[in-house]
Amino acid sequence: MAEIKNDNYIGIEEAAEYLGVKASTVRSWIKKKNMPFHRVGGKLLKFKRSEIDEWVNSEENIDIEE
Repeated sequence: MAEIKNDNYIGIEEAAEYLGVKASTVRSWIKKKNMPFHRVGGKLLKFKRSEIDEWVNSEENIDIEE
């Protein structure tokens, strides 16, 4: 149950902090590495930690440091 609680939508700054990178890097990964996100209200970007974890652990993103 705690895992579900931690899977709320988070903003770009919190996603960047979660990944240990800058928000600009997250924006770059959205465009270049197909990082999963949800658009809210047209411009607002939101992320789910579970989707971020799945994306980071996927084989196609082994080298996300580019």
